[in-house]
Amino acid sequence: NEEITFMRKAARISEKIIDGLFARVEPGIAKNDIVAEVYGDALRGFEDIWGDYPAIVPLLPSGSDAAAPHLTWDGRAFKTGEATFFEISGCYRRYHAPFCRTIFLGTPPDDLRRAEAALTEGLEAGLDAARAGNRACDIAEALARPLERAGIERAARAGYPIGLSYPPDWGERTISIRTEDKSILHPGMTFHFMPGLWMANWGLEITESILIREDGAAETLCNRPRELMIK
Repeated sequence: NEEITFMRKAARISEKIIDGLFARVEPGIAKNDIVAEVYGDALRGFEDIWGDYPAIVPLLPSGSDAAAPHLTWDGRAFKTGEATFFEISGCYRRYHAPFCRTIFLGTPPDDLRRAEAALTEGLEAGLDAARAGNRACDIAEALARPLERAGIERAARAGYPIGLSYPPDWGERTISIRTEDKSILHPGMTFHFMPGLWMANWGLEITESILIREDGAAETLCNRPRELMIK
């Protein structure tokens, strides 16, 4: 399937962007300078895969600003003791592979580490539930159980379909990964499984672009550890 091939190529660019972020983000570095590097990585692409312009600008709120999703950047510098989540996507021939990781500069607080443990457990459970014949709500419910055990309330949807997109959004307005959506999953469907947490003093996003396969659990288009990135 040529469309899936294009999305896998976009995923290689997404990985390159996240790798570059982890290498470059340091206390004192201005956010706008980092965003310039993100665009450089996104457009230069990976090896022989050229980069197209993504449908959404890079999102990178830090500290208490990360209590809300979808914030962009300013000229302030990254600080020790703050988490920043980065929501980006590589793009190839208009096909996207959204990918989010969170970087903490310094030693993360205990509540953030506990949330990370619950979130990653839920993420793995959701990936296992993302199978042909299951429903969108099965993914959302699998994610919710570990979070509820950890005392974390999360009302937002946990994902949306992706593929070919233009600004202002890379998501599609069809199926929604939430407990109310009973849509059946079919092979070839692609989603951004997006279980972010937006708390009072920090935000945490560890996400995957996924492909529903003929058999077994979903394929993750990107291949990086599903964990809080600490430096």
